[in-house]
Amino acid sequence: MHLVRFKAYGHENVIGEHKTTVEITTEDFLTKRGSCIIGVQATQKLSDLSPEIRELASHETTKIVLVMEVKGIREQVTGTGGNNLTYADSTSMVARTSSFQCGRTLMVNADKAVSDLSREFVSLLTKKGREMSCELHFIPE
Repeated sequence: MHLVRFKAYGHENVIGEHKTTVEITTEDFLTKRGSCIIGVQATQKLSDLSPEIRELASHETTKIVLVMEVKGIREQVTGTGGNNLTYADSTSMVARTSSFQCGRTLMVNADKAVSDLSREFVSLLTKKGREMSCELHFIPE
């Protein structure tokens, strides 16, 4: 297993209502249209992940887990890698419940979208600057 730890932060425009994705961005702003975004100012970019992790992510058999924690409340999103995951994006990482793959895609076939996260968890992230601890687990099968 490979583990990557990073931080992201809350924002007053976090809504958490998107039905098919969870997104974390390195950008420091968020509009109400970004209903899938749960954290901003992420300290990790997909494009900065190691070649070894990128290789793991390119396999459909690799399990990818995003663990997020805010003030003792923990949420987890689990999906898989995919043949077309490039991790090319330097701004966004997106967990998708679908099988769509692009440079922003962190994982496909995710078991949760942002709308499935607990409302208490989402509510905590509506405070600008509130720290969220994040972990990415890459588990080859």
